[in-house]
Amino acid sequence: MAGTPVPLAVRCRALVKRYEKGVVAVDGLDLDVHVGECFGLLGPNGAGKTTTVEILEGLLEPTHGDVEILGARWSTDERALRERVGVSLQHTHLPERLSVAEILTMFRSFFSTGRDPGEVMRIVSLEEKRSAWYEKLSGGQKQRLAVACALVGDPELLFLDEPTTGLDPQSRLQLWDIIENFKRRGRSVLLTTHYMDEAERLCDRVGIVDRGKIIALGAPRDLIASLGSREVVELTLTERQVLDEKAVCTLPGVRGVRRVTDGFALAVEPLHVALPALIDHLRLEGMGLQRIATRHATLEDVFVAMTGRGLRD
Repeated sequence: MAGTPVPLAVRCRALVKRYEKGVVAVDGLDLDVHVGECFGLLGPNGAGKTTTVEILEGLLEPTHGDVEILGARWSTDERALRERVGVSLQHTHLPERLSVAEILTMFRSFFSTGRDPGEVMRIVSLEEKRSAWYEKLSGGQKQRLAVACALVGDPELLFLDEPTTGLDPQSRLQLWDIIENFKRRGRSVLLTTHYMDEAERLCDRVGIVDRGKIIALGAPRDLIASLGSREVVELTLTERQVLDEKAVCTLPGVRGVRRVTDGFALAVEPLHVALPALIDHLRLEGMGLQRIATRHATLEDVFVAMTGRGLRD
């Protein structure tokens, strides 16, 4: 017996956005975001993430494709959808000579129902700044206020485009808590991010976007497991020496080798088998180590394995 279909917060099919001179920002993208999940769109600059999100937010018209948001369409249900959706853009500019309380009160007035501005201030830890002008806030406080403006209408679906870019670690953690608390209320989140730790912490599923298409889709842990290894060894050799990649791939526990900016990265599993074998190999080949480090595999490794490029290239 088939299971009950999971309701969708976002559904788009064959989404295309083409600009002048033949520039294709989104190229036939399909996407489902389930109600109650946090979904992340990952990819390098220019991959089409922000364009996709702006179409889903109703800010851009697609060239082709079909989009449903919470079971409705922007073309026929725009006013009703604006009541149900919260949006925090990649760059938010608010009136500099208005206070935090005035800005949130103004945004609350845009919705027929919503949350008390004072309650939202508490949620984003801006109570002490309620009377402060926007121009006096720190970068992290401004970003939290932008998210508060998206929350004050009590949305069912929250769009966050690069919500923590440029923030200090403490501000990033504060925003993570806000997003996790929002999701605990059964609400849905679609975010874009460059930070792999952010995606792995917050997202139930992610879609990796490259050249306007989703090239990988799934839970972060499942995508990382698809690499065949959970650990990465990064090393830099002395005197510009070069590894024999074919030979290294035959070592116990080594699953793959790729070149990186200052050396090589090896996908290994298990680490305690691969690392001694690698050290012995380097010694026998007369190669010197300038640096060696180990780390857990990330979603960036998944992207590199699929494209040969880094997410920040």
